Amino acid sequence: MPKSVTRPPAKPRTTVKREAAQRVEVSVGTDAAFASATVPTAPKRRVLRNVSEVRHFFRTNDVPIYFVGATPFNLLGLDRWVRKFSYIAYYDAWDGAHPRVFTPKFKPYEEFGSGEDINNWLLRHPETRAYIERDTPRGVRPKVAMVFFNAETESICAELGYDLILPTAELREHLDSKIVTTKLGDEAGSPSVPNILTTVDSWEELRAAAEKAGLGDELVVQTPYGDSGKTTFFISSEADWRKYAGDIVGEDVKVMRRINNYPVAVEAVITRCGTIVGPFMTELTGYRELTPYKGGWCGNEMHPDVLTPERREKAAELVRKLGDRLGKEGYKGFFEVDVLIDTDTEEVYLGELNPRISGATSITNVTAGAYADVPLFLFHLLEFMGVDFDIDVDDINERWETLAAADTWSQMIIKETNDVVELLEATPKTGHYSLDDRGNLIFRRSALDWHQLQDESEAFFLRIYATGDYRWKGADLGILITKGRLQRERAHGGSALTIRAKHFIDSFRAQYSGTPLAAPMVDAPVYEGIRSV
Repeated sequence: MPKSVTRPPAKPRTTVKREAAQRVEVSVGTDAAFASATVPTAPKRRVLRNVSEVRHFFRTNDVPIYFVGATPFNLLGLDRWVRKFSYIAYYDAWDGAHPRVFTPKFKPYEEFGSGEDINNWLLRHPETRAYIERDTPRGVRPKVAMVFFNAETESICAELGYDLILPTAELREHLDSKIVTTKLGDEAGSPSVPNILTTVDSWEELRAAAEKAGLGDELVVQTPYGDSGKTTFFISSEADWRKYAGDIVGEDVKVMRRINNYPVAVEAVITRCGTIVGPFMTELTGYRELTPYKGGWCGNEMHPDVLTPERREKAAELVRKLGDRLGKEGYKGFFEVDVLIDTDTEEVYLGELNPRISGATSITNVTAGAYADVPLFLFHLLEFMGVDFDIDVDDINERWETLAAADTWSQMIIKETNDVVELLEATPKTGHYSLDDRGNLIFRRSALDWHQLQDESEAFFLRIYATGDYRWKGADLGILITKGRLQRERAHGGSALTIRAKHFIDSFRAQYSGTPLAAPMVDAPVYEGIRSV
């Protein structure tokens, strides 16, 4: 006779549905922006101990997170990884078609002097406040991130009940000083190019100080704050001194030996578990086809040959040490570092610190390491989301170093280079483009970001100024992102734009047309803040 089997009583259908909902797991291949809202949030989450758990945490996140800026460029595509992540932007490159981008409709003319002005204006705007309120559950404080902010931004967020998930403006201003960065780097074992920190009031004082320190005859002098292109002075003669003395006298300065160097940029995140280092990138700087500013930053490249494995290991160790030292100052989260490789001695030096999200973040978030694990910026979010985690940063750093040679991405910022002020009447669409066999620029499809580019034949263009806006010398027209390289090394040193890069630049410029103003526009809109410098 068969054995009798005692079966448990059948569960009510509602109970079965509830338990099924609790087992829901969002596929890695599914954008977090479209993840099911039925995944419950436990009152208290357990400690996150690996990347898989970090990924799941963000794909089921229910706290609204906003990136605020003139454009969504820096963190565009992060909504693929983080549920409830949105962008609040002054310029809408998609004309309302991007489901996660919000732009106020009422935008009377406003003169902005900085990226901070734009962000503060956006936060105060009644349409923005209403948008955030609609999207935020009762009792939840929305999180806000941005590149540019100041004490006024902190005050606005405090009044409105928003959490500004960034280090304080006071701490960031303190660390922005090239003098402070140099001192902290020395303490951490991340040295700068041989230098002295001093004050000099005359050519004779400068020469005496440099000779005592053995810095040679060709010097680089930097003042503490400001764009390095405008506050870095190359001095090798008394005539050079007279040219720049007005900017140097009375200032604390960093006086360095001038070296032949190969600059690279890298982003990193300081977490409670240590510093995680992203991929190293070269920079596009000073190309007349892209920018009217001599030495001005106009893009980045990430490719396998940015650094040799030995140099990459040295540079990564330098960045980790600096990050750990910044952590002792109370800093946490995202930062960017310029590293200098002395091409004569192979020494690796600390260049400059940018304690903020940067323009390189856009490429950092599409690397092989990001796709294998999670984008680097998610570790920044972890530090500010009130979640406990204990992850092995050494394992992540080691894995990402291995994957650093697996990807090639490039981006370039296309500025208006002509001395003109025009009312734009035609502009290119945001989306995926390619060049056909005849060299014609072809619009292939609308797109939300560049994550789905397949190969070098395609490029993503993010339009900034639209029909009805003004363009002027130095204005950011748009941003191009593509796989493959956009610059090449010259036979006798230095670099140049590739034929493909120049073709793209000319083709996109041809898509813009406008009517010149009868008289110069005295108060042209100001925005020079795609990348923090």
